[in-house]
Amino acid sequence: MRRWQTILTAIIPLTACLAIGCLEHNAKLHYLGDAELQHYKHEATSIDYADVHEPIPDTVRGSSKPRTLGDRQKDELWNLPLIEALHTSLNNNRIIQSGTVVGIGAKTILNNPNAATSVLDPAIQETGVLFGGRGVEAALADFDTQFTTSMLWGRDENVQNNPFTSGGLAPGNTLVIESGSFRSQLQKQFAHGGTFRIGHDWDYSGTNSPLALFQSNYRGNARVEYRHPLWAASGAEFTRIAGPQNPNFGGITGVSQGVVIARINNDITLADFEAAVRNGLRDVESAYWNLYLQYRLYDTSVTARASALRSWRDAKAKLELGGGANPNERFTPADEAQARDRYYETRAAGETALNNLYAAEINLRRLMGLPMNDGRIIRPTNEPTTAPFTPDWRSSIADALTHRLELRRQGWSIKSLELQLQAAKSLTHPRFDFVSAYRRNGFGNDLFARSDTDPFTRQGLGSSYETIAQGAQDGWNLGFEFSVPIGFRSALAQVRNYELRLAKAREVLDLQEREISHDVALAFQDLAAQHATTKSNFHRMNAARDRVRLVEIRFKEGDEKLDLVLRAQTSSADAERAYYNSLVEYNKAITSYHFATGQLLEYNNVHLSEGEWEPAAYEESLKRAWARSHGIPNKLLHAEPEVFALPGYTPEVNLDVDSHPFGDEQLPENDVAPLLVPAPEGEQQLPIEDSTSFDAPSSDSTSGTAEVVGAVVSPTFVEKPAQPLPENLPEIRTSSRPELPEIPRLQPAPFNEIE
Repeated sequence: MRRWQTILTAIIPLTACLAIGCLEHNAKLHYLGDAELQHYKHEATSIDYADVHEPIPDTVRGSSKPRTLGDRQKDELWNLPLIEALHTSLNNNRIIQSGTVVGIGAKTILNNPNAATSVLDPAIQETGVLFGGRGVEAALADFDTQFTTSMLWGRDENVQNNPFTSGGLAPGNTLVIESGSFRSQLQKQFAHGGTFRIGHDWDYSGTNSPLALFQSNYRGNARVEYRHPLWAASGAEFTRIAGPQNPNFGGITGVSQGVVIARINNDITLADFEAAVRNGLRDVESAYWNLYLQYRLYDTSVTARASALRSWRDAKAKLELGGGANPNERFTPADEAQARDRYYETRAAGETALNNLYAAEINLRRLMGLPMNDGRIIRPTNEPTTAPFTPDWRSSIADALTHRLELRRQGWSIKSLELQLQAAKSLTHPRFDFVSAYRRNGFGNDLFARSDTDPFTRQGLGSSYETIAQGAQDGWNLGFEFSVPIGFRSALAQVRNYELRLAKAREVLDLQEREISHDVALAFQDLAAQHATTKSNFHRMNAARDRVRLVEIRFKEGDEKLDLVLRAQTSSADAERAYYNSLVEYNKAITSYHFATGQLLEYNNVHLSEGEWEPAAYEESLKRAWARSHGIPNKLLHAEPEVFALPGYTPEVNLDVDSHPFGDEQLPENDVAPLLVPAPEGEQQLPIEDSTSFDAPSSDSTSGTAEVVGAVVSPTFVEKPAQPLPENLPEIRTSSRPELPEIPRLQPAPFNEIE
């Protein structure tokens, strides 16, 4: 009964407190003093901005208003060679720009900035520390010596009730125990999988028990331990692929945390970076030729507008004079309206062409990393080549299968999977480790003492370190540990997974090689098609000009109608546009060919180079190299690991077949498509609106390096002698361009007559 009374006595006050709290939770609170309301937010989620203050780029702050049709002004001309455009793009773009998607808000850097390629990407991968993206340094960190230490103190006081467990104290007295613990250890992981530990431990104990030999004493040891795997996860090959094996994290790390896999991941990142540079240069060159084309199209539009204006004036003058001398061919207001319609049509086309020119110039500036308007207008100085380019098919396909970055990247992926499969097979064996340990034990009244004598024994237990030095007490362990998962379900599943992934990677490589061969074939077809189209459009343009000249003569004599004149002028403008379109597309086809064969960077004299290391790194590397060079070789050991990469290695591409169902492939002796003739060295100027010429700004565009702090590699622009083409191919030339005079009528590059 008393028990229930006690429980009720505790429950009733608690219930009363809860009831009062529920009744008074909305009561108005009063505070002393006056204060403004702070730290109150009426919403949990809102749109905020990060507290980031980055300076606005100079290319944005220093940019002028963009050029428009309604606000035209005379700008300084920047005669830009193609080689300087490529060089400027490499120097200015730390983030590789892409020209594939153009439009407001449609760029990759805005929609998916993490997918943008940067010159810092190789260094980012090299310094990665997370699982699945570790760099070489993080993988090597697994072999760094680990030092751990700890120091703990404690005190425990307890009243003793039992004389047999009180340590000699009478029941009711307090047993006091003071404790201290010191642990320190050095651990080293070896590349062959072994683990070595050296440690030093001390335990302090102090008590008021009268039965203890010493009221305070120190007990400890100095120890060495060594563990070496003999079966599963053993050997240097496994460790350099999978990293040191940790059974507690095997399901997370897998077999991809080794130094070799980290190195392969770095090579894959380099291939991705090189591909981004290649694509960026292709986009810059394409934008360069697009700007050239827009200049040509604008010039054609201006000429067509002038012809239409002249025809309108002639028609209006004849209409005002009574419609002409020939009564059967009299002009009517409808003829004048037709001429006026043609004029405004060409005027609108000219305005559109000028706006397209401005847009193409801004796009080229974007890819070059320049402000959208710096007071200068870019004008290409390189003329498109008209020389025939007929490369050899077998050498081209061999170059493509050798130099394409996609194949090199996939080759690294296959090598990585092969090595991981090799390491995964090692884990299908039981875990069988050799373990050993040796200890020197110590005990004493004091940790340090001038003498090892003690007042109670003759063993000399006054100093703990003295007993360790004497080596009278030691201990050791030696043996083996064996563990095996019955069935190896996880290990076998991992092996099967890598086998399937490796099979898929090899199938992907086969498909990539087939796709690349199709790319080269399409490049060949495009070269031939654009070559033939350019020549046909050239003759079409000349015929259209002759037609305009003859029709205008007959019109002035009164033998032709105005409608035929306007049609001839329209046909001439269309033919000229078609010619320059096909000419630019032919030069783009040459670029596509070098892209398809994997030689675009080499064709533009662009190479990748590693940034400089600290001088101490070179000295340390040289010292280690000399040390290994003077080492004594051991025939029983493998001093060099298995080779998985060869610098400068290019796989042999053998296109020969033993038998072919259709016989050996023979190249035709004569090309079906008409051949082009190189452009003459004469002057060819691009059109501009005003008649004033400006000197091009001087700039050194022959050499340079895109330096980026912290990057492992960076694109380097190297000016070197051009590689000679085969003897059976004519040299591709470009004509230089002087300062522009007033707008002349541009003449296209001549072609040979069709045989």
